[in-house]
Amino acid sequence: MTSRIQTCLWFDRHAEEAARFYVSVFPNSRIGAITRYGPGNHLPEGTVLTVDFELDGQPHTALNGGMPMAFSPATSLVVRCRTQAEVDHYWQALSAVPDQERCGWLQDRYGLSWQIVPEQVMAMLQHPDAARRQRVTEALRTMGKLDIAALERAFEPA
Repeated sequence: MTSRIQTCLWFDRHAEEAARFYVSVFPNSRIGAITRYGPGNHLPEGTVLTVDFELDGQPHTALNGGMPMAFSPATSLVVRCRTQAEVDHYWQALSAVPDQERCGWLQDRYGLSWQIVPEQVMAMLQHPDAARRQRVTEALRTMGKLDIAALERAFEPA
C-alpha cells in the first residue's frame, strides 16, 4: 500500500477488530501488514500497534494508541453510492443506531462517522437552479438514510 496521503484511525485497543469489520463491508478490500508492540511500551508486548488495510482499494491504517481518543463527526469517511441498493447495504452494515442518524450521516459501532451519499446528490446540490437545490436540501434534512427516488422527486421542476 503506497499512497502519499492516507487516513490513520486511532483506536484504544480495537484496531484489528475494526479493520477486519470494515474490510468485510467493502468489496476490493484487504488486511495488509500488522505491526505489534515490543517490550517496554504502554501496551503489552505482542498487542497490535497498527493494521494497514484497504477499503475498496483505498489505503488506511488503524492504530491502537492505548488511550481513549474519541472520533468526532467533524471528520467522516464518505462512501459514494451508485444505487439505492448500495446505499441500503452500507447503511445497514455500518450504522450503529439507524433510527438516530440524519442526512446520510451515521456513526458505526466504533464511533467513526460515515456519509453514505448517492452520487446523484452532489449534482443536484450543484445545479444552477436555486429552487431545485433548496427542495433537495429540505428533503435531505428530513432523512436518515438517503432515499434516491425521494431526492429525485424533490429535484424535479415544480
